[in-house]
Amino acid sequence: MNRPRSDFDVATAAPERPTQEEAEAAVRTLLRWAGDDPDREGLKDTPGRVARAYRQWFRGYDEDPDQMLARTFEEVEGYDEMVVLRDIRFESFCEHHMAPIIGKAHVGYLPTDRVVGISKLARVVDAFAKRLQVQEKLTAQIANTLSEVLKPAGVAVVLEGEHHCMSTRGVHKPGVSMVTSTMLGVFRDDPRTRKEFMDLIGSPVNRFG
Repeated sequence: MNRPRSDFDVATAAPERPTQEEAEAAVRTLLRWAGDDPDREGLKDTPGRVARAYRQWFRGYDEDPDQMLARTFEEVEGYDEMVVLRDIRFESFCEHHMAPIIGKAHVGYLPTDRVVGISKLARVVDAFAKRLQVQEKLTAQIANTLSEVLKPAGVAVVLEGEHHCMSTRGVHKPGVSMVTSTMLGVFRDDPRTRKEFMDLIGSPVNRFG
């Protein structure tokens, strides 16, 4: 399914990728810049390992969240109450310092005539998280995709994240969590529906272990 590109879709216009060899050469340059010798025994294979790790950490650029939601189920016996998947661990990297963002996502939607397998909700979170991100954008991307593809009565997404660009550098404040939310449809318009969702996911706490 193709949907109009929004301001939050950053992966579709990516430039041509360098080769594996070029990526490894860049890592060698960073190792030298850090003050170490990329040719010493302990670092000899590090450029290749880092390049392969980047393939995993940023695999979201090769994934289509819309397609993950393509298969839905209509045989739900008239179920029209809230569907919530909470405490979805996500691992991302901030686009400003390329430092990890580790946290939990809570996703809910109010179906109209169809539902999607719950694993697909987690996959959508991962598809966007495995890209360079800011948390506000990540939250909106997840919510907008669920709303546009599933056409539910409403979508609610809350993210809690610890940003290592803040906890391991700069102000050095570990244990601080950032909370962002996007509410669409009835979750935005109906305070009772929004409160029910927030009650189900519980108060945001720092729980990323």
